[in-house]
Amino acid sequence: MYEPVTNQQLLDVANEFGTPVYVYHAEKIAQQYHKLKDAFKGHPTKFFYACKALTNINVLKYMHQLGASLDCVSINEVKLGLKAGFEPKQILFTPNCVDFSEIVEAVDLGVNINIDNISILEQFGNRYGSGYPVCIRINPHIEAGGNYKISTGHIDSKFGISIHQMRHIERVVKTTHLHVQGLHMHTGSEIKDVNVFLQALDVLFEVARHFKELEFLDLGSGFKVPYKEGDPETDVVTLGAKLTEAVKEFEAEYNRSLEIWFEPGKYLVSESGSFLVKANVIKQTTATVFVGVNSGFNHLIRPMFYDAYHRITNISNPTGAERIYTVVGNICETDTFAWDRVLNEVREGDLLLFHNAGAYGFEMSSNFNSRLKPAEVMIKDGKAFLIRERDEFKDLLRNQIEVL
Repeated sequence: MYEPVTNQQLLDVANEFGTPVYVYHAEKIAQQYHKLKDAFKGHPTKFFYACKALTNINVLKYMHQLGASLDCVSINEVKLGLKAGFEPKQILFTPNCVDFSEIVEAVDLGVNINIDNISILEQFGNRYGSGYPVCIRINPHIEAGGNYKISTGHIDSKFGISIHQMRHIERVVKTTHLHVQGLHMHTGSEIKDVNVFLQALDVLFEVARHFKELEFLDLGSGFKVPYKEGDPETDVVTLGAKLTEAVKEFEAEYNRSLEIWFEPGKYLVSESGSFLVKANVIKQTTATVFVGVNSGFNHLIRPMFYDAYHRITNISNPTGAERIYTVVGNICETDTFAWDRVLNEVREGDLLLFHNAGAYGFEMSSNFNSRLKPAEVMIKDGKAFLIRERDEFKDLLRNQIEVL
């Protein structure tokens, strides 16, 4: 039974470990994973956690315990996955614009490999021929996703091999005797309409007819979670039912059973995450009341980078009178988390909670302004565990070499 983390638990975490701090709720991750498993139980389906969302080794180990596989976009993510206990065949490596040596290293590690450009595909075929199976990433020219920066299937995207290059793909496969075991497509993030997935599936079906030994079709991800009240969420139950029907119909024509693969990242970890900060100052100007907190876009860049919305609550004064604030960080740049946000009255020293902070929060953090990265905590079975220590000053100098 899933029980949400309480404000008191979060206040206790802040008191014990300080702020800023990221907090992840293990049971919420499990709830999201099982929601997907149940929705697609009508057909053999595998879920590869897109670990670029959050790579803390404890999160990876927990995903492994749940039964998930792993989607990686760098060779170091692959190595983290192996260290966390994933078997090579449970790992899908989907790099972009990497040196071929990284592909060779992935082959040596024995993981599934997804190739998204003709040049690398040709090099791979010339080196391995039919000796190592490969997946091909197709760009369907379907634009989907919330922000253009996270939409990957449109015509100007750097991702995938265009569906209009099928003849070129066929030449490479035939000439080098490649064994194509899967086809992959990812149109973007935050897809609200299940028909976008089904449209992509139809494109994959058309491409699949060119290959006779496929084992799986990979639809990437894009499952949307709500960030504010009234936000839509991808209807995975309806998608599961419609997709199952469509795939079974295609299998009858294809005369071969196919697994369906997905790569959820944000969907699994976003809602599990809380980011706690302290209000340093309340600053009133002629036009605005600012809440200046002890963090900035060096810790949570999504609002500045993607115009992303994160709900914010004052957990120190949850019944205070509602007032309008602009919440800003302590970075020497325009560093705004939220404009004109209604919050319960914020006092200096109050703790603010950023909701839905589990995906691309800590993972995109930096030491900009020579500020220290925050700690990470996991709450599991009601107990809080420190899973990453807060940076110390020595960490800023750790890899620097003084020559003067």
